[in-house]
Amino acid sequence: MTQRVDLATVMDRLAVDDVVTDYAVAVDDGDWDAYRALFTGDGRADYRGSGGIEGPAAEVAEWLARAMRLFPVRQHLIVNRRVTVQDLGGYPGDRAEVRADYLNPMRTESGDEFVSGGRYGFVLTREEAGWRLRSVVIEEKWRRGEKPGDA
Repeated sequence: MTQRVDLATVMDRLAVDDVVTDYAVAVDDGDWDAYRALFTGDGRADYRGSGGIEGPAAEVAEWLARAMRLFPVRQHLIVNRRVTVQDLGGYPGDRAEVRADYLNPMRTESGDEFVSGGRYGFVLTREEAGWRLRSVVIEEKWRRGEKPGDA
């Protein structure tokens, strides 16, 4: 590989990482317009692994907006990111995957705390405007506390 190809791959990895960070910030801040903008036109999200729904990103954003009202305080951390950019014979392609763990502490208005952890699977595609999410899949591995309505 040349230094130019190496630099392009590093730049792609950083751009993909930015999308994952923007995803976490959009969810935590309840910025559903920003959430939708992170996805491709046919992008999908699958939250069934944590008791949610699966579907087109726009529909999932509406569901999240309702569900997250239960938790006015939330901050999830996405860590241990493993970024793989498609390799086209030594050159970066237009597809990337990220496997990452998450820790998601939340608090209800009454002060009850709920914490969960698990793993995300992100698939991204490079578009003219930059990297966008084609799919997000969440796999909850553990939780402490009960979400309102679980009892």
